Amino acid sequence: MRIRAITVGTNVRYANDQVIIDSRIPSFIDAARDRFDGADLTPQSIRLAAQPFPSIVPPDRAAVVGFARALETAGAEAGFDYLSIGPVDPESLEYVPYLTEAILTTENVFGTVITGDRRWGVSLPSVAAAAGVIAALGRRSDRGFGNLRFAALANCPPDIPFFPAGYHQGERTSFGIAWEAADLALDAFSAAGTIAEAQQRLLSLVEREGERVAGLARELAERHGITFTGIDLSLAPFPEEARSIGAAFERLGVDVFGAPGTLFIASLITGVLQQARLPKTGYSGLMLPVLEDPVLAERAAQGTYTVNDLLLYSAVCGVGLDVVPLPGETGIDELRGLLLDVASLAVRLDKPLSARLMPLPGKQAGDPTGFPFSYFVNGVVMPVKGCGASRLFAREGL
Repeated sequence: MRIRAITVGTNVRYANDQVIIDSRIPSFIDAARDRFDGADLTPQSIRLAAQPFPSIVPPDRAAVVGFARALETAGAEAGFDYLSIGPVDPESLEYVPYLTEAILTTENVFGTVITGDRRWGVSLPSVAAAAGVIAALGRRSDRGFGNLRFAALANCPPDIPFFPAGYHQGERTSFGIAWEAADLALDAFSAAGTIAEAQQRLLSLVEREGERVAGLARELAERHGITFTGIDLSLAPFPEEARSIGAAFERLGVDVFGAPGTLFIASLITGVLQQARLPKTGYSGLMLPVLEDPVLAERAAQGTYTVNDLLLYSAVCGVGLDVVPLPGETGIDELRGLLLDVASLAVRLDKPLSARLMPLPGKQAGDPTGFPFSYFVNGVVMPVKGCGASRLFAREGL
């Protein structure tokens, strides 16, 4: 188990082209790095989730891009690796074109669009807008890599420590932990004889390691006066087989990830995480990022599961569609349809889901992805169906 991120949520101030961050934060970051390093839990990154940027600047390209750049500069000076400017909601869609520009003109700034939640239900205009961002980032960023920093959010609460979803709400500065813990499932399932034993071993490992992390976090919270919101227990993988969630599925008993029975294991793991007696935040479900897991990437190349299978698994686990490589010519209607289905699942089942889709320019289904990025494995582009829901959107004039 490792720490993917310590994510600080705070309201930033923006004046005279400069972002001002809570003065307690730099010393908190230094202390957090020291404390977790000393426990052999070195954080992979420190992240800042700000309040939604439409509450800070007007819907103007220069204003939004200027704020994003200023946040990136101030964040780096404070010790942050990545930063989120928060989401555009269904009542602020005039900001969407400038969100695209903010991502394209920065290196470490993330942003999102809310496509549905309890308040708005499923918003077709937001879905259409989010699909437009994905298509634009696919065309205009190097190798389509800009979509790493964008997601469509459905029913996602504030202060999720995983990005791109993270954003802040409320007056109090807070922090949460995103861990990288797929190896806990692999270890638990490798040592288990029965399914019941596998569940119990996983629960014990999650609670043991989670309490170790929570203990460190509570100490930091008390010392610095910054609220600890909890751990996102989602079992994020890493690009090596010993830390693969796909390998854990196969170790428990499906022939290959994607075979019949995969849904059962997805539900089993999620159920264990929900039982864990720990301070939880974020998704706290099952994470299946295609390009971050060697077994998931290999099985996608073999065709043992599809994009729609991932959507099916989201019904019983969590997160949604994450870093899914798609053909560069994936049509806007199909992107809209996929986002619409993710939002519908999230709202209907009242759970947080997001979609981070990555159309790769010039690539077709079966082509290697070829990203020079240490946190990705080299997978293949997944096929799509070549059709969408254009007439549904046409009914709404979209």
